[in-house]
Amino acid sequence: MITTAYKKKALIKNSMTKNQNSYKIRVRLKSYDHRVIDEASRKILQTALSTGAKIIGPVPLPTHRKSFTVLTSPHTDKNAQEHYEIRTHKRLIDIVDPTNKTIDSLMHLELPAGVDIQIKM
Repeated sequence: MITTAYKKKALIKNSMTKNQNSYKIRVRLKSYDHRVIDEASRKILQTALSTGAKIIGPVPLPTHRKSFTVLTSPHTDKNAQEHYEIRTHKRLIDIVDPTNKTIDSLMHLELPAGVDIQIKM
């Protein structure tokens, strides 16, 4: 007797083998400012959708927090400390079945300063 969980796994496997033949572009964005990264992801979405590609995302990835503790006085007062934090916001966008026009428009896209982009094909 075949259980429903087994059927679901078989369906997922079949859909994955069909999707492996398709071409996919993965775009990863990093920035210290969440407003700038949202604007950049919006521009990427608009250009990809206008050229006829399918899009998955933007998926917000976990924010990386790096904190620093600095003594306010150089020699005394160990209790007097200041705390600083740097947050790195990340987004992931998958472009499925891109056309040549999509790739050209993404290469010539002007994005705001302060956004790090990694593109994997």
